[in-house]
Amino acid sequence: MSTKHNVLWLICWLFCIGSIQAQVPNDNIENRRILELEEIVWSNTTGCTVQRSCVDESLTGKCVEYHNDQWFEFAPDVSGDYFVNISGQTCRDIRGVQLVVLTGRPCEPESYHIISCTSLASQDDIFVPLEGLQAKQTYLLNIDGYLNDQCQFNIAISTKPNGIPASVTPVIPAENSIQNGRVTLQWILPDSVSATEFQILRREATQFKAIACGRKTVMRDSYGKLLKAYTFTHSLPKAGNYLYQIVAYGTANEVPVLIKQEWKTMRSIANSPIWYRLPLEKYPNKAELLIVITDAVTGKLLHKAHITKRKNKPEQETFMVNGWLAAGIKKLRIEVQQQKKGKTVSVFNQFVDLKNLAGF
Repeated sequence: MSTKHNVLWLICWLFCIGSIQAQVPNDNIENRRILELEEIVWSNTTGCTVQRSCVDESLTGKCVEYHNDQWFEFAPDVSGDYFVNISGQTCRDIRGVQLVVLTGRPCEPESYHIISCTSLASQDDIFVPLEGLQAKQTYLLNIDGYLNDQCQFNIAISTKPNGIPASVTPVIPAENSIQNGRVTLQWILPDSVSATEFQILRREATQFKAIACGRKTVMRDSYGKLLKAYTFTHSLPKAGNYLYQIVAYGTANEVPVLIKQEWKTMRSIANSPIWYRLPLEKYPNKAELLIVITDAVTGKLLHKAHITKRKNKPEQETFMVNGWLAAGIKKLRIEVQQQKKGKTVSVFNQFVDLKNLAGF
């Protein structure tokens, strides 16, 4: 960076820093902050605006929507692989920042070529690899608060990664619930990854950052062959949606690799009564009924009762199933026998998926 550019940028910075809500000087592309290799720069998205003539959302698909962006520039002296390291995020929301790296003439979107686009949806320390950068080529970096999040952050261009690999956060699936708070993760070490250990990270959906909850050493069998399959068991502290990430680490010169991401959900069954209504509508008032409820998987008897249907007693037709859910029972078999003078005259059977009943 030239001395003149440094002085001008510092003057602008000192002018703006008096107010937390003030724009950073590199809010506009013409005042973009030049990054030196291994230099750590603090910035924030608060108060930033978008120069609409300088961006084109169609170039990045659904990756980025610009709300409060700012600009940086980097030109490597040597061709090679580099990393954008983003750390120390402190944001109003959970979402964090998003990053676009591109080449082209500043504020001429028709000349842009997108190198990388990353939306974080967290405030973890992350790195974005930039492979095969060319010496003396100018690269533009655009940082924006994801969905207008207001963030402070550090940014650096480095030859070494810092944090965990940036990745798209998967959608929470419908079928991911666990019983009794016990989580079991399973993964395979790919042949393409050289690793010595795995770190297991966990983040609850409303938390800002992931926490480390365990490690696994890469093992070999008695013949010295690498073991590929691994399992990790963990207990959740409370109800919630939890994202687990498995990151493989090797030697100091090897880049960490995200092996797996998986959501696990533990629902607060005890605090939210879940009811099942027996299918008794077709039976007449005063019908003699035998109700038999069993575990559809094991055949274990859960409930058996004789009742005389009464139209003014709706409590006859409902059962709270929380206890069965908590016990790990997944499916019920309901049998209703209509009886007359001690003899069965009709039988009705129904299977009930408790997870669907509970809205899991």
